[in-house]
Amino acid sequence: MTFSDIVDMLKRGLEGKELSNVLKFDCGDDGSVAIGPNGVSTDNPDADCTIKITTANLEKLLKGKLNPMTGLAMGKLKISGNPAVAMQLAKLI
Repeated sequence: MTFSDIVDMLKRGLEGKELSNVLKFDCGDDGSVAIGPNGVSTDNPDADCTIKITTANLEKLLKGKLNPMTGLAMGKLKISGNPAVAMQLAKLI
């Protein structure tokens, strides 16, 4: 799955749902995608919480094949900023 496919999957999955803060997934050279009050965007806005993760691990995370806590403990993702924002996403997907 490409980064663009993941962005499309996020847009479909979060359609009609709202996140009050901005959460950004930073996938390095592949790009970044932000989720917030204005929906899903690849414009790289300032974020309340940023999750550094590879595209492959983001796909696993969104498909439920990577537990966020396990991924954090194993170093597959790193959170900076307000982790409570990341927890809001878990309620939406």
